[in-house]
Amino acid sequence: MAGARVVNSLGAMVGWTKVSARLFGRDVVGILKIAYSDNKEIQNEHGAGDMPIGESEGSYTAEGSIELTVEERLALQKSLPTGKRIQDIGAFPIVVSYEYQGVIYKDVLNNCRIMNNGVDVKQGDKTISTEHKLKVSHISWNV
Repeated sequence: MAGARVVNSLGAMVGWTKVSARLFGRDVVGILKIAYSDNKEIQNEHGAGDMPIGESEGSYTAEGSIELTVEERLALQKSLPTGKRIQDIGAFPIVVSYEYQGVIYKDVLNNCRIMNNGVDVKQGDKTISTEHKLKVSHISWNV
């Protein structure tokens, strides 16, 4: 039938159940969220007239965050020497992988450092989790 609308043309979609994050040599199970992005400054340059005559590039930046259950955060803290904080952990990679149509895609957040720690819990909460901001040097996409 010519011009028929294709239903479900993308097949099974990628969702949270197909994502894993690997830190410190293991897939983390107490993770509720991971977010990451990068940015490259690109701008038009002007000369004579009102139209751009070229473009220039500036700095690259990357950022990320990870939300961990209190149990996962405490396990991290427990692995450290007494008096050390999770912000004291040296740079480490986070490997995020997800499967789509039988192919595994991997992104690597390079040289991560945890920048914050804390607890925010209120009446009615069934679990405790904290979103940790990450310092990320750069992201290697689809490696």
